[in-house]
Amino acid sequence: MSRARQPPLVTGISPNEGISWTKVTIRGENLGTGPTDLIGLTICGHNCLLTAEWMSASKIVCRVGQAKNDKGDIIVTTKSGGRGTSTVSFKLLKPEKIGILDQSAVWVDEMNYYDMRTDRNKGIPPLSLRPANPLGIEIDKGRFPQKDLEALFPGMSADFTSENFSAAWYLIENHSTTSFDQLKTAVVNLKKQANKKNEGSLAYVKGGLSTFFEAQDALSAIHQKLEADGTEKVEGSMTQKLENVLNRASNTADTLFQEVLGRKDKADSTRNALNVLQRFKFLFNLPLNIERNIQKGDYDVVINDYEKAKSLFGKTEVQVFKKYYAEVETRIEALRELLLDKLLETPSTLHDQKRYIRYLSDLHAPGDPAWQCIGAQHQWILQLMHNCKESYVKEQKGKDIVLVYICNPLLHSPMLDLDSDVRPSPMGHLAQTASLKRGSSFQSGRDDAWRYKAPQQVVFVEKLTKLVVSQLPNFWKLWISYVNGSLFSETAEKSGQMERSKKNARQRQNDFKKMIQEVMHCLVKLIRGALLPFSLREGESRQYGGWEMKSELSGQWLTHVIQTVRLSSESLTALEIPNDMLQIIQDLILDLRVRCIMVTLQHTAEDIKRLAEKEDWVVDNEGLTSLPSQFEQCIIHSLQSLKAVLECKPGEASVFQQQRTQEDVCQLSIGIMQVFIDCLEQLSTKPDGDIDTAHLSVDVSSPDLFGSIHEDSSLSSEQRLLIALSNCRYLERHTFLNVAEHFEKHGFQGVEKITQVSMESLKELDQRLFEMYIEFKADPIVGSLEPGIYAGYFDWKDCLVPAGVRNYLKEALVNIIAVHAEVFTISKDLVPRVMARVVEAVSEELGRLMQCVSSFSRHGALQARLEICALRDAVAIYLTPESNSSFKQALEALPQLSSGTDKKLLEELLNKFKSSMHLQLTCFQASSSALMKT
Repeated sequence: MSRARQPPLVTGISPNEGISWTKVTIRGENLGTGPTDLIGLTICGHNCLLTAEWMSASKIVCRVGQAKNDKGDIIVTTKSGGRGTSTVSFKLLKPEKIGILDQSAVWVDEMNYYDMRTDRNKGIPPLSLRPANPLGIEIDKGRFPQKDLEALFPGMSADFTSENFSAAWYLIENHSTTSFDQLKTAVVNLKKQANKKNEGSLAYVKGGLSTFFEAQDALSAIHQKLEADGTEKVEGSMTQKLENVLNRASNTADTLFQEVLGRKDKADSTRNALNVLQRFKFLFNLPLNIERNIQKGDYDVVINDYEKAKSLFGKTEVQVFKKYYAEVETRIEALRELLLDKLLETPSTLHDQKRYIRYLSDLHAPGDPAWQCIGAQHQWILQLMHNCKESYVKEQKGKDIVLVYICNPLLHSPMLDLDSDVRPSPMGHLAQTASLKRGSSFQSGRDDAWRYKAPQQVVFVEKLTKLVVSQLPNFWKLWISYVNGSLFSETAEKSGQMERSKKNARQRQNDFKKMIQEVMHCLVKLIRGALLPFSLREGESRQYGGWEMKSELSGQWLTHVIQTVRLSSESLTALEIPNDMLQIIQDLILDLRVRCIMVTLQHTAEDIKRLAEKEDWVVDNEGLTSLPSQFEQCIIHSLQSLKAVLECKPGEASVFQQQRTQEDVCQLSIGIMQVFIDCLEQLSTKPDGDIDTAHLSVDVSSPDLFGSIHEDSSLSSEQRLLIALSNCRYLERHTFLNVAEHFEKHGFQGVEKITQVSMESLKELDQRLFEMYIEFKADPIVGSLEPGIYAGYFDWKDCLVPAGVRNYLKEALVNIIAVHAEVFTISKDLVPRVMARVVEAVSEELGRLMQCVSSFSRHGALQARLEICALRDAVAIYLTPESNSSFKQALEALPQLSSGTDKKLLEELLNKFKSSMHLQLTCFQASSSALMKT
C-alpha cells in the first residue's frame, strides 16, 4: 500500500491577473503524480479542469474561466493528496469594450457595432463614428486600480460616449501624467473640433441661401396676389400659370440632362455593383475557397468561414446572397459526409477521431457522430479478434508451423509477426520473465524465434491479447471524452451541444457497458476455444473454436499463457474500467490456473512413472539408491513451476476455493505418490534379465564376508528386495514427509489425507516386500533343520554321550550369518528387522521339532538342550518375545537335567562351541554394538 501524499500547495501563478480565458501557469508542490491524478482545479471559484494540462508535480497550465468573483484562490485537488491550499490569488479583470475604431486581436462583426451609450448591439452608419481620442493628445494609461476609481466616482463612467460620462475620471485614467501645457493643447483641439462642426453647418446653409430666398419671394408674391384679388379666378389663373411654369421647367431639365443623368445612373449602378462585389467578396468567393481548403485539409478554416457566412447571410432576404449562400450550404453538406466517412473509417487514431467529431459538431451535423464512431470502433475490434482467430486456425490446418519456419523462416504470416505492430506491447517483458522449459527440450531464455517453437494456441493468445490491449484503451478514452464533453470545441459549448452530448452519454451508458462486455466475452471465449474448448457450450464451439487439439498444452505453456492474460488484465484495469466488466477475465484466469495445476500434476505422474527406467541400483552408504531423491526433486520442480500459478494476484481468487478443485488436486497428488510406490514394486519384482545393474556400490568399510556381492555382478532378486526395503524405509521417514511439507508450503489442501493414504500404501508395499524376502531367506534355513537333526538315522532315544554341537546347527548358523552379511552389506538399518524374523522362524521350527519327539534318553535330552542353548545364545541379540517363547517351549519339551555331572558337561560343551565358533559369532556382536550406537 502506497503512503499518503501531502495535499497540493499552490505557491505561484503567472500572470496573477487577467480577463476570462487568460492562459496561466500554476506552480507549486504536490500537484499530482500524473494527468489522471488531477481531479479538480478552480480559479476564483470557477472549475478550470477541462482546460488544465498537467506538466509535472510542480507545474500546471490552464485557462481562466468566467468566474463570478473578482479575486480568489487557486485550489488544486488530486486523488493522492486530496484538496489543496493556495498562498497566492488571481485577480479577474473585466474585459475592455472594443470600439469600432479600436484595434482588436479577435474578429469583430463589423455589421453589428456595440453602442456603448445604450449598452446594446445595433447597426450604425459610418457618419456616426466617433473618434477614439477626443482630446487629440497622446494617451497615457495610469496605474490607478479600477476598483478605486469606481469607488471615487460611483455611478459614473470614463466612456465619453456614455450618458454618465465623468471628465475627471477620464482624465485620471488616460492623462494622469500629462503636463499642463499638453492639457491646454487638448482644450484648443476640442475648440477646433467644435468650430469645424459649426462651420460645416453654416456653409451648408450659405450654399443654398439664394434658393431659399427665391422660394421665399415666390411664395410671398403668390400670397399677396391672392389677398389682393380675393377671387377664385385669380387663384385659378395663378395656379395654372404656376403649373405651366413648373412643367416647362421640368421638361427643359429632362431634355438638357437626360443623357447626363442616364450616364450618371449607369455609373452609379456600376459603382454600386462594384461596391457590393468588393464589400461582399467574402461570400461570392466562399464556395471556391471551401473547395480549395477541403482539398488541402484545412477544415478549421472552412468551419470558421462557414460560421462567419452563416452569421452574416444566414437569414438574408437578398436573392443574390441567398443563391450564393445555398452554394455554400451544398458544399458544407458534402464536407459533412466526407468527414463522417473519415470518422467511421478504420483503423484510425484517437486524435483523428476526436478531430473529426469536433469538425462535425462545429458543422452541426445531424445525429450523433461521436456515438456512431464508438459503435464503428466496437464492431471493428470484434472483427479484428475473429479475423485473428481465423488466420491462426487456417495456419494450423494448412501446415506444420514449427517445421515450416525451421526450413524457411521467410514464409511467416504477418499475423504471427508480433513485433510488426508499431504500438508498444504490454507483454514485451515476457521475453525475460517467462521460462519456457520442459525438461531439457527448451532453453531457459526466450530468443527471437521462440514463437516458432511455441504452439499455435500460445502465439494466438499473445497476439489476441496484444490486439485488445492496443485497441481498447483508445476505445475507452473516446467514451470518456464523449461523456465529459471534451470532444467539442468552445463553439459547441456555447451552442449547448456539449450539454446535449452529455445527456445522450448518460442515456447510453448501459449500451456502452454492453459493448465492453461483448468485447470481454469475445476475448475470453476465443481464448477458451483455443485452450479450454471443453468449457464452451455446444453452440459456441463453432464460432470460437475450430482448433485441432493434437495434444494438450504442457503446464509450462499454460503458465506462460496465464502470465500473458494477467498482464492484459492489469493493462485494462489501469484504464479504470469497472471491475464488474473485467470479472469474466478473472474467471478465465482462475480456470486456466486450475487447468494448469491439473495438467502439471498429470505430467508429473508420467515423469515419475518413467523414473523406473533411470534406476541404476547404485547404493550409497545408507543403502539407498538415487530413486527417492529423484522422486523428491521431481515433485519440487513441479511445484516450483506452479508457484506463479498458485500465487494470487490482486483481484484473483484462490485456486483452491472450490471444493471440487481441492478434491481433484488431492486425488492427483495421491495418484503421484501411488505411481511412485508402484514403480518401487515393479523394480523390486522385475525378473533378473530385465534389470541392468552393471555396478553395485557398497560401503568399503563393510566386509564382503562370503563374496555374495562382487563388482560387475548382477543383482539377485533378494538384493533388489533389500534395496527396495531400504528405499521404502527412507521414504517413510524422510521423503514423504518432505513432500508433504512442500505441498503444504504451496497451499495444497488435504495434505494430511495425501500423507496418510500414501504412508498406508507404502507400508503395505514394505510389508509385502519384507515377507517376500523372509520367505526367500528363512524357508531354506528352516527346511534344513529337520533333515539335519535326523541325518545318519539319529534317534533321540538311543544316542551317545554328547561331544558337541552337531553340524546341522552349525550350518543353520552359517546360513543365518550369510543372511546377516547380505543385509548388512546393503543396509545396516535393516539388519535387526530381518534377523529377528529369521530367528523367529528358526526358533519356531526348532520348538515344533522338539515337541514332536515322543521321548528322550538321558543323553538325547542333553544333546537337544545343548543345541537349543547354543543357538539361543548365538542369536541372543535378535531375540524377540516370539522367539523367546519358541525357545522356551522347546526347552520345556525336554526332560530336566537331574545330575550335576550333566549340567557341568552342558556348560563345558557350550563354552567349547562358543570358542570354536568365535570368529563367526563375532559378526553378531560387532553389529550389535554398532546397532546399539545407531
